[in-house]
Amino acid sequence: MPYIPTPEQAMELVKQYNKEPFHIQHAETVGKTLRAIARTNDPGSENYWQAVGILHDIDYEQWPDEHCEKAKTLLKELDIEGSVIHAVVSHGFGLCSDVAPERLMEKYLFAVDELTGLIGAAALMRPTGFDGMTVKSVMKKFKDKNFAKGCSRDVIAKGTDMLGITVQELCGITLQAMTAAD
Repeated sequence: MPYIPTPEQAMELVKQYNKEPFHIQHAETVGKTLRAIARTNDPGSENYWQAVGILHDIDYEQWPDEHCEKAKTLLKELDIEGSVIHAVVSHGFGLCSDVAPERLMEKYLFAVDELTGLIGAAALMRPTGFDGMTVKSVMKKFKDKNFAKGCSRDVIAKGTDMLGITVQELCGITLQAMTAAD
C-alpha cells in the first residue's frame, strides 16, 4: 500500500541514492524550509511538506539527465504515495518535467528550490553567515546575474507568479524559514 514517508524515512531514501554532501545538505535545507513554510500555510502538514522537500532531488546525483522522470520511477517502485510523486516531479516543471505545480506546497517547492541555493551561497560569502542577513541583501545578490549563476532567477520569478507574491516577499519567507529554529 502506498505510503507517505516521514522526514526521517525520506532522508534515508535520499542517502541511498546520493553520496555527495552537497546534495544531502540541499535536501535537508529544502525540507527544513518547506517545513517552516507549512507552519504558516498548512498547519499539521509540516512532516509531509518536509518529506517532499527532502525527496525532491532524490534522482539528481545519479541520473541528472533523467531528473524528475527517474524520481517518478524510483518513488513508484518504493511504493511512495502518488501525491508525493506528483509534488517531486512538478518541481522540475518547464525544465525537465511537463507536470505543473498545482498545490500550494508544490508551488513553494518550485520557487524555493532555487532560492535556497542563492540564499545559501550569499550566507557563505558573509563573515556572519545568516546572522544579520536581510531581504535587501538577498535581493542585491538576486539582481547580480554573476552571483550564484546556477540558481535560476527565471524559475524563482515563475514560482512567485504561481504563488501570487513578489520576489521580495518570497525572499523574506524563505530567509525566515531557512533560519527558523526547529
